[in-house]
Amino acid sequence: MSFKNRNINHSNNSTITRRAFLGGAAALAAGLAVPPAMALPPEDIMQIMRDVRPRVIPSSGEKIPAIGMGTWITFNTGRNPELLERRMMVLRGFLAMGGGMIDSSPMYGSSEAVLGRAIDILHGIDGPDTSRIFSAGKIWTQVPDLRVWQSTAARGRAQIEESQTLWGIEKFDLMQVHNLVDWQTHLKTLYDLREKGRIRYIGMTTSHGLRHAELEKIMTDENIDFVQLTYNILDRAAENRLLPLAEERGIAVIANRPFRQGRLFDVVAGRPLPAWAREETGSRNWAQFFLKYIITRPEITCAIPATTRIEHMLENMEAMGGMLPDAQTRRKMADYVTGF
Repeated sequence: MSFKNRNINHSNNSTITRRAFLGGAAALAAGLAVPPAMALPPEDIMQIMRDVRPRVIPSSGEKIPAIGMGTWITFNTGRNPELLERRMMVLRGFLAMGGGMIDSSPMYGSSEAVLGRAIDILHGIDGPDTSRIFSAGKIWTQVPDLRVWQSTAARGRAQIEESQTLWGIEKFDLMQVHNLVDWQTHLKTLYDLREKGRIRYIGMTTSHGLRHAELEKIMTDENIDFVQLTYNILDRAAENRLLPLAEERGIAVIANRPFRQGRLFDVVAGRPLPAWAREETGSRNWAQFFLKYIITRPEITCAIPATTRIEHMLENMEAMGGMLPDAQTRRKMADYVTGF
């Protein structure tokens, strides 16, 4: 990811200073800023990073970590300096554990501004390398607003430029059309930007299992690099057509809502992991159980869970290392959770 001048004033988040963050950063450096009982020993962290199996972007051969980070709701903290500092600790933990893809959107309130401010501060201290971030943004425009004398295409370009400013980057690695909104118009823009080298990859997104037929047609007819869709241990409709098509067409797949916005944990509330989970899947907790199920599907390139807590971020990232379930075990995992 290429950075602009890092001294960007993100006005919505100007109440926290670099000095205010350094104390928290030092705590993270000492123990990743988690309660002692939940902190992983440094040697375990290094082993996890060594074990990480990157996934390949089919259109280029580039490799990225299989678990990224979403920002919907979690980074929409506005001007709250305490919440901003906590999100910076989450981001620092994500990068320290080898994270890459970060996904955000203009639809997510202040998330882009908060993320950019966090990147800005981390970039200026002795911490994880922020250049490893794989930036995944979105165009999200409503139907034309008659009060704005600007075409939808022009508004889309302006939105990308605004997002670049908020993130503090020169260009996005991946720019996606959010929920297929006016995708015909915006895809032309993205083709142009990719051709000119102003973005690296083009993607389309949907969620909640919606508009699969339309997304399938786009995947068949258009020259795109990524699709983003809902896929988790209970929401598996994408297996029917979209995942096989992605493999056939050489399209990378981002899995959103990997925890059903946290509701998967409600499904298993009060239930321990099955006795076979650790031995057959390498999972220490339900988060890893759910994520390992997703990232071992061959067509999935990256899952993007979101969290507000550093200890949960560590659990998520740990799912990339160690033992991974095979196809037979994945079926066993799905059957087990579906039976609740």
